Amino acid sequence: MPAPYFPVSVLQNSVKLTVEPPRGMKANLKRTYQGMINQEYLDGCTKPEIWRKLLFSLSYFHACIQERRKFGPLGWNIRYEFNDSDLDTTFTMLRLFLDSQDDVPWDACIFIFGHINYGGRVTDDNDRRCLITVLEKYCNVEALKDGYKFSGSGVYYAPADGSVDVYRDYIESWPLNDSPEIFGLHENANIKFQEQESMRIVDTILSIQPRLAAVAGGLTADEIVLEKAKELLDSLPGLLVMSEGAKELFVRNEQGLIPSLSTVLVQEMEKFNRLLKKMKQSLVDIDLAIQGFIVMSEELDSMYLRIQNNQQPGNWTKVGYPSLKPLSSWFKDLVRRVAFMQDWLRNGNPASYWLPGLFFPQGFMTGVLQTHARTYRIAIDALSFSFEFMDAEDAEQIAEAAEDGVYIHGLFMDGARWDREAGMIADQWPTVMFDTLPVIHFKPQEDYKPEPEEYAAPLYKTSVRSGILSTTGLSTNFVVHVHMPSREAPAIWVQRGAAMLCMLND
Repeated sequence: MPAPYFPVSVLQNSVKLTVEPPRGMKANLKRTYQGMINQEYLDGCTKPEIWRKLLFSLSYFHACIQERRKFGPLGWNIRYEFNDSDLDTTFTMLRLFLDSQDDVPWDACIFIFGHINYGGRVTDDNDRRCLITVLEKYCNVEALKDGYKFSGSGVYYAPADGSVDVYRDYIESWPLNDSPEIFGLHENANIKFQEQESMRIVDTILSIQPRLAAVAGGLTADEIVLEKAKELLDSLPGLLVMSEGAKELFVRNEQGLIPSLSTVLVQEMEKFNRLLKKMKQSLVDIDLAIQGFIVMSEELDSMYLRIQNNQQPGNWTKVGYPSLKPLSSWFKDLVRRVAFMQDWLRNGNPASYWLPGLFFPQGFMTGVLQTHARTYRIAIDALSFSFEFMDAEDAEQIAEAAEDGVYIHGLFMDGARWDREAGMIADQWPTVMFDTLPVIHFKPQEDYKPEPEEYAAPLYKTSVRSGILSTTGLSTNFVVHVHMPSREAPAIWVQRGAAMLCMLND
């Protein structure tokens, strides 16, 4: 705390210490049982055995949700800073419940611990679903039994009741390295974690890399950027022009309105044209600035560095769509998107839509629902999507458009895969990080209620699933929940972090 009487010079010359949070399940539980829990604390309840069992179970839950953060989006969409005060408050509420009631109020425990104590920090709805799912695994009547498995391998389980030393000795026997199965994740999650660490190091190296006047025996930095800028400018697609569009797309109805999907097309065209204009102007400017004809502004200087490092320039990102691809892959993706929009504009509505090719897929989803609502005179609020996974793998295999709803192609699966033989969601293959999905029929239905055994897989624009939260409580990166048939309980896939993606990172 601030202390005006303490000499500043002493502080400036002092060694500063910080307390690092423990890394790993073993270190996390050891800290809890050495710092917060002692024998007196274990005996301080009217139901000592239940109290001790649930103390360990909730401590394990606390460590689990903290360690999930290292797996990035597979663990949490947003990295939440859960801390010891959350666990301490949970212990206090647990003791209050046990002392005041004859039976353990499990539903109240899940609500208070999950939605209030820990859930108060959680701002993403899919993260909240994951938090509650993990909590239900460790806070239930089965957790009171000796040997209740906390992980599929059985290495982690509920120990027999005993003194504080019994719990500490058991924690000491754990391995130092945590396997992803502890957290309900697939083994591939370790590869994803290592990839993220590698990319973080590469980004750091690029950010501190000095500007070299020339590379021995190669091109100078100016020559590299000029060559790349010319290549991009020559390959840049032309603008999308409304007058080239198929006439049937813009036929107005008796209310004077054009079809909802045509409205989506017009809005998408405006966004693409704004991006293409910005790219063309800035590529011309960077060429002039390098040659000294105009001033190298801060924006152009940043663009120069980003092109040199094969990254998307920030001035394009501001008016562009979310993407994590390097510049070379991103530009190819942009050309493909504009080609899809040109085909839609000139040849009319396609048989199957490439949803990842849109700036704003959420608006397209609303357009599909609005089209169905107008056709059948149904309130749009009463409509939601049902889903059918087709045998077709790509748009070429779809001959005719859907009578109701739309066919969607080009999606990917992260954290799981689509079993084509069984027709349901299944575990990933080892070392295969992503799986392509077949064509999916998005069909609007009135008062649709999905089967409880189906998994509601969230569909995101990019593999970084977080985004600026909208008023709905969902990330702007989130598009829609797609219900998938599953042999296992949906909780398995929630813990796996299984989700659909519109695009990959490369």
